[in-house]
Amino acid sequence: MRLSSKVYKDYKRYPEKVVQFGEGNFLRAFADWMIDEMNEKGVFNGSVVVVQPLRGGLVDKLNEQDGLYTLILQGIKDGKAKRTYKVVNSISRGINPYDDYEAFLKVAESETIRFVISNTTEAGIAFDENDAFDAIPHNSFPAKLTAFMYRRYKYFNGRSDKGLIILPCELIDRNGEKLKEMVLKYVDYWNLEKGFADWVLKWNVFCTTLVDRIVTGYPKDDAAEIEKELGYEDSLIDVGELFHLWVIEGPKWIEKEFPAREIGLNVRFVDDVTPYRDRKVRILNGLHTTMVPVAYLYGIDTVGEAMEDDVVGKFIKDVAYDEIMKTLDLPDDEIKEFIGEVFDRFKNPYVKHYLMSIALNSMSKYETRVLPSLLQYVKAYGELPKKLVFSLSAYIEFYKGKRGDEAIPLNDDPDILKMYQELWKDFDGSREGIKDIVTNVLSYDKVWKMDLNEIAGLNDAVTEYLYSIEKNGIKESLKEVLK
Repeated sequence: MRLSSKVYKDYKRYPEKVVQFGEGNFLRAFADWMIDEMNEKGVFNGSVVVVQPLRGGLVDKLNEQDGLYTLILQGIKDGKAKRTYKVVNSISRGINPYDDYEAFLKVAESETIRFVISNTTEAGIAFDENDAFDAIPHNSFPAKLTAFMYRRYKYFNGRSDKGLIILPCELIDRNGEKLKEMVLKYVDYWNLEKGFADWVLKWNVFCTTLVDRIVTGYPKDDAAEIEKELGYEDSLIDVGELFHLWVIEGPKWIEKEFPAREIGLNVRFVDDVTPYRDRKVRILNGLHTTMVPVAYLYGIDTVGEAMEDDVVGKFIKDVAYDEIMKTLDLPDDEIKEFIGEVFDRFKNPYVKHYLMSIALNSMSKYETRVLPSLLQYVKAYGELPKKLVFSLSAYIEFYKGKRGDEAIPLNDDPDILKMYQELWKDFDGSREGIKDIVTNVLSYDKVWKMDLNEIAGLNDAVTEYLYSIEKNGIKESLKEVLK
């Protein structure tokens, strides 16, 4: 017995308010779940029309199940492991524009459509010059959106109350601004009338957003057992963590139309998403990157184990509260709350997050996620953040490619791996040899975009830490740093 409106006795229909480009795991565990929550609390009363952005996708499966699917959320809540199950009932139907493009454009004529939500991958917000105005279908997401908006503009004669609130979830910086830029580029490319361009600019809102929830998707290893527990078949089971955050930069009045915060969801409407982006990148991503070489060389393999270890766990906490937190432009209580949530996520017993999966391209990750905190700390306090510096030193040791007798499966740009291989090959065991390695690494501006040797005291500090790791091992060296 497959999940459908006949099986799910609480099935409800709502007016179609949202056009969603993307039917994948993330949006179903994030935006569609939020809309379902708002519907249940009686504050939204709207459903989602899902548009498949690529030729291959899940729309047929969604329609077979009347838009229904089971969402499992799991993680740490109030210090305890928690898992919830829920049938999400916010999707009205799915459309494959590659099979029926007119059905997709027809949605633009709906009186009730108000929102556009998208997640078409980082490469989705791009311009394709092969997308002519009369293409059926258009290939790129921005071209499809422009065609959709143009149909809406023409059908409603440019009415001001038929503009759209657009919430892109693609993981690129300033996603709303970039999507708006692409739409206007198509308006110009297709030589559409000025009235339409004016309508796009005046009566539609392109919000820049930041999204955060780990979604692991369909649990293929446990699906049969889960279906047995549920009592029905579901080919669209989705799994995510309990934590969620949606930061939306746009006019405050949007919150009245999308009242997620009113029912306690972690959705913030802000004037500038930048501080929240910095917080996420520097704390969540930055702590991941900072811990990798230290924890892995220490003999630990997963994020959860690193958090539970007395020594490495203290290192991670000290980095967060004593160094990274001091570089952020948000109230301390907000940052502390976020750090606590991040630590709960790191400890999630349902997710086994291997350090080596985070270690991919670690040099560039350090530059984008950690180096800004290091530089800001030096600027603000006139001294080096010693634990972030220790992590940098541990990375140079990590790229030696050995954990005891075990080879480390390094994965980075071939030029970077070649540089480290040559530097360590010539190492003679001396302090001078360490300093030579450090000087070469810190001057690698292809990654750092600057010469790190110019930061006062950094070369000496990294040299001392790395020499200590080589001479005394990571465990003794880390104990000294934590004193």
